[in-house]
Amino acid sequence: MNNAIRSKKRCCRVLSVLGILFFSIQSFAQKPADWQLEKMPVALETDFALSCLPPQLRPGATVYLLDPNKGYYVARKGTNGFVCYVARTGWEWGKFRNDIAAAISFDAEGARTIFPVELDVASMRASGKFTALQIRNIVIDRIKKGIYKAPARNGISYMLGPLMRAYPGTPADQTVMTMVMPHYMFYAPYLTNTDIGNIPDGKADGPVVINPGAMFLGAKKSPYGYIILPAGATERAKIESENKALLKRLADYKPYFKI
Repeated sequence: MNNAIRSKKRCCRVLSVLGILFFSIQSFAQKPADWQLEKMPVALETDFALSCLPPQLRPGATVYLLDPNKGYYVARKGTNGFVCYVARTGWEWGKFRNDIAAAISFDAEGARTIFPVELDVASMRASGKFTALQIRNIVIDRIKKGIYKAPARNGISYMLGPLMRAYPGTPADQTVMTMVMPHYMFYAPYLTNTDIGNIPDGKADGPVVINPGAMFLGAKKSPYGYIILPAGATERAKIESENKALLKRLADYKPYFKI
């Protein structure tokens, strides 16, 4: 009887140790990796952020810059309802990278409904308390709960910068590229390429719908879709010409910005 009791106790102790070990390993595996971002030079980040807007909107736009230890902060308060910033994290991809940089703007409606997601993602990453997958899950959960909402009206996000370093595909593709692709993005919550008459994978010329969140929420359930309209050849050439100095500054700052 005593042997049976001692054996049972030993078994319980072994299970207890294994349980502690399992949760310790699990906890270690969930620790954020490569979450710390480098602070871009203020003047460079400001000019890069503003480059995504048409010239007439830049003087009145609110500029957000990134503090890698806190998140985005207002560097310049604007008056026209537009906000601009340099995106450094693609939450849909569930991975931290240190070489993502795309200048994005939102009108007043996008600033009210879409930009808060970017603010929260940046703050969570800056805290060092979350993995990229945890941040993605939190965002998806908040969308499902209605905390994050779709734009209530049509609107526009300008991405007319001279380059962007970002994911060119869906979250299933982890490829990152430095691209020259100035374009316009019109809010299109819950739309698909089929809805606008494009081919299903959206690779036809002309307008195309992108909605990376649809991969996790469903094609008709992700609120942050956009109809993308690339800038024309003449406009693109003008953008590149007017931003030669900025392109050089970016390339001098980090080699991955070289076209």
